[in-house]
Amino acid sequence: MRRLLPLLGHSGGSRDAMTCMYRCGNACDHPAPNTSDNPYLGDVVNASMSRRGVMRAGAAGALVLGVSGATVGAAVPATAAPAPVAAGPAPKPGKAGKISFKAIPPNTLDNLVVPNGYDSAVVIRWGDPVVAGAPEFDLGRQTAKRQSQQFGYNNDFVGVLPFGNSNDRALLVVNHEYTNENLMFPGFTSLDALSVEQIKIAMAAHGMSVVEIERVGRTGQWKPVESRRLPYNKRITALETVFKLTGPVAGTPAVKTKADPKGQWVIGTLNNCAGGVTPWGTVLSGEENFNQYFVGGDGVTEADKPKLNRYGITTTARYPSDSRKWERAQERFDLAKHPNEANRFGWIVEVDPFDPDAPPRKHTAMGRFKHEGANVIVAKSGHVVAYMGDDERFDYLYKFVSEKKYRPGDRKHNLTLLESGTLYVAQVTGDSPAAEIDGTGKLPSDGAFDGTGKWIKLVSGNKSFVPGMTVADILTYTRLAGDKVLATKMDRPEDVQPSLRTGKIYAAMTNNTNRAVGTNPGVDEANPRSANKHGHIFEITENKGDHTGESFTWTLPIVCGDPAAADTYFGGYDKTAVSPISCPDNVAFDSAGNLWISTDGNALGTNDGLFATPIEGSERGHLRQFLTVPRGAETCGPFITGDDRSVFVAVQHPGEITGATVEKPVSTWPDGDYAKPSVVVSWRLDGGPIGS
Repeated sequence: MRRLLPLLGHSGGSRDAMTCMYRCGNACDHPAPNTSDNPYLGDVVNASMSRRGVMRAGAAGALVLGVSGATVGAAVPATAAPAPVAAGPAPKPGKAGKISFKAIPPNTLDNLVVPNGYDSAVVIRWGDPVVAGAPEFDLGRQTAKRQSQQFGYNNDFVGVLPFGNSNDRALLVVNHEYTNENLMFPGFTSLDALSVEQIKIAMAAHGMSVVEIERVGRTGQWKPVESRRLPYNKRITALETVFKLTGPVAGTPAVKTKADPKGQWVIGTLNNCAGGVTPWGTVLSGEENFNQYFVGGDGVTEADKPKLNRYGITTTARYPSDSRKWERAQERFDLAKHPNEANRFGWIVEVDPFDPDAPPRKHTAMGRFKHEGANVIVAKSGHVVAYMGDDERFDYLYKFVSEKKYRPGDRKHNLTLLESGTLYVAQVTGDSPAAEIDGTGKLPSDGAFDGTGKWIKLVSGNKSFVPGMTVADILTYTRLAGDKVLATKMDRPEDVQPSLRTGKIYAAMTNNTNRAVGTNPGVDEANPRSANKHGHIFEITENKGDHTGESFTWTLPIVCGDPAAADTYFGGYDKTAVSPISCPDNVAFDSAGNLWISTDGNALGTNDGLFATPIEGSERGHLRQFLTVPRGAETCGPFITGDDRSVFVAVQHPGEITGATVEKPVSTWPDGDYAKPSVVVSWRLDGGPIGS
């Protein structure tokens, strides 16, 4: 029997090798899929504890909870159920908020730590019952049927959608990105040794959960509703949930399979990372590292191999080193037999949690790539605009503008908004001489990393704007379309979020340790550091405030790392007064307009966390750490409720450190026995707003 190859690790980064193996298939140990010779920006310039397991920090400081995958809906008020969210508000002027909590110090504790004056509690953990009548979790008696009724593994995106105008009852919607069989099954030895039933358990642990929750008393704490009837509770899995394809690619040859000869329906969703909440009360979820679930790429036609390669799928061997072995449970994951199956993943998924019987949809009009997520804003014109990042080294930023306009109160119409529209990719240019961008992170002479950009149109409705590619080609192989139009290669663009206060857009560039290394693309003003291991925040201002327009300006308000290092920048704020931050992953906003940032893979040697900073006024760049997650975990979510009284985060992969097993865990959070991914809520003890 073929043995599991050694864990390779995250090239130059700080993620543990176990995380790299299971989360993204050792992506950073493979050549970047973008081998196009389109110029990078520099060329363009030159050419032109207990069950709660929580701690409060002492006098030395405080620790807070971190998340990934924030949503525009966090600050959107609710209407009558089941249409829960009112129109996405236009950017609103007003006085920016201030941060009042005392920053917690970095640490390596196996706890979730929050500041003095705050508390935290686990809302739901891996294996907890979701569907009414679901069995209690039993580690030694796991089955796929049981897991399909229980909370899935490795929670990422978190969305909280209130019922009507209620402040006390809501639906919690969570992504389950991936599984780590080492930490799920007692006696684990290798992926090859898994039984077919265990593979199906892992498939059932992927996907999404919808859980009805309620406020605890008058506090900011929330818990699952306990009832014999839970009509909204639902598990969406990779094993058996049926999704409807919408948009121009539905029914085209690229998505037709033996099981679905009409190309209209897909079983399951894969590697769901971040997402967003829409103004009409649905949840968007991004399918990210779907490539690692497929084998048999060597058996496809020669014409199809470059397309698979561009998405990170191995075509030189039957089994990639990171194979999950799912073809043993369902043959469709063998591309030699079902070559189009991979084309059915990599989309933005829309789920209506208020209609449990409605099939979730995959929107092909929004393009196919490794979606971190999607977040929307309603433009002045009434069109809905979604911003998206392709989470891979040297890949691109995108935006989608709906063909139809948003209609307040017309939920049936609004549910169709993401089915047709215009897809753009970003090309950016710096405004400083190329010689001043030397890879050290030193600011150019004008005192800022900034410049201009344009949105390059790829497709609009049924019209292609990329020579040699049809509409279906562009949307199915969006990365190849971006290559052709010379999009700008970025440092792993992940979560992209519009501020409802200012209308500006913020993208987390997590890191890129290959930048300017060897033959890889060099530095440029938008990606100014060589071997960028700490990442940065990218801020976009659409010209004339028009989110449907095709030009913008940009700047880097935060260049992450140790504030004591010369290559960091915090909006011009005094660096001796800010918290160290590394590897930003997801961003969110509170209603006061403060930017919240969660991290993934902290390269400074301490636990990941959640941070907050004003982005306007004299406090811009005054970044403070609000929380840290337990040992080996990543901070995901985050979601701040519309009343600012609660912040939800997902603690993903606690204890995911090489050598850890169920029997010998590196982390025992949250229950003191073995590590369990969980969603946590934090609140102020005095009932005041989080952060401000």
